[in-house]
Amino acid sequence: MTVRVGVIGAGWIGHEHIHRLTHTITGARVTAVTDIDTARAAEAAAPVGAQVLPDGAAVVASADVDAVLVTSWGPTHAEHGLNAISAGKPVFCEKPLATTAEDCLKIIEAETAHGRRLVQVGFMRRYDAGYRQMKQVIDSGRIGEPLIVHCAHRNPTVPQSYTSSMAALDTAVHEVDVLRWLLNDEIVSTQVVTPRLTSKRFEHLKDPQIMLFETAKGVRIDLEVFVNCQYGYDIQCETVGEEGLVRLPDPAAVGVRTAARHSTEVLTDWVARFRDAFDTEFREWIANLAAGAEPTGPSAWDGYAATVITAATVEALETGRVVATDLKPRPTLYGGTA
Repeated sequence: MTVRVGVIGAGWIGHEHIHRLTHTITGARVTAVTDIDTARAAEAAAPVGAQVLPDGAAVVASADVDAVLVTSWGPTHAEHGLNAISAGKPVFCEKPLATTAEDCLKIIEAETAHGRRLVQVGFMRRYDAGYRQMKQVIDSGRIGEPLIVHCAHRNPTVPQSYTSSMAALDTAVHEVDVLRWLLNDEIVSTQVVTPRLTSKRFEHLKDPQIMLFETAKGVRIDLEVFVNCQYGYDIQCETVGEEGLVRLPDPAAVGVRTAARHSTEVLTDWVARFRDAFDTEFREWIANLAAGAEPTGPSAWDGYAATVITAATVEALETGRVVATDLKPRPTLYGGTA
């Protein structure tokens, strides 16, 4: 079976995924594209022979579309996700699922009423080989019960439009999701402390930030978000257990010895770091759909949790307080008891 995919949003990430579905992933074909910029939609659609449709509703309703990919502006995600659920079509939504907890809950309610999972949220780190190996070690019990997690998310620079709240909403959101998944645990509180600020930042930005999370089981997580570190794109994660620890490996790179130095390359952007994870994410999504199975990746509940936790982290930054996340009870559709 070839899964016919309609794409809502033809910006940079939309272009990337259209190329991925066409040239990297088997079993998929992009059949429809829309964007608020019609010319941009036409530019994305032409190379793959897809039709250009006037809006997201038309993509969802198209008889030539089996599944929907949402890569539009974040505040539009809830509308498109709800439309797809109403039409009974699977929908892959790049993060965020929605920009407010209220809209996330509307999606959860609609999917629960449908009675079957249709939504997958684009948290690609769960598909990274290193993170998957870490989870295997943690789940096996080899390091005992997790006690502490140390993380870092570093970017060389960010544009002037990047704000202090984006450190949680756009950057740390990936750690929030992958740590919940790694630990099979929920984040119940968040706090932010700011060390000495780097002189390399724009004046309006608080950078770096240290985010402190506590889970329901009492695991303590510290996350350094440093988006003007200058030297490269660097993702670190170490879980300390009762009987050992497991550390995320750095990307493979050759060691070079020259001029009395031994050096290895450091990546400079997230695209290169997680390209394989993106490929695996879409390969598994398409394979599940082709088999008639429900999505197995990050769910609408995971999207809701990420939105709530990152919003609480912004509040913690702005108030200086420890902020409880206060997540609603998890519905049974997503493995809960509510």
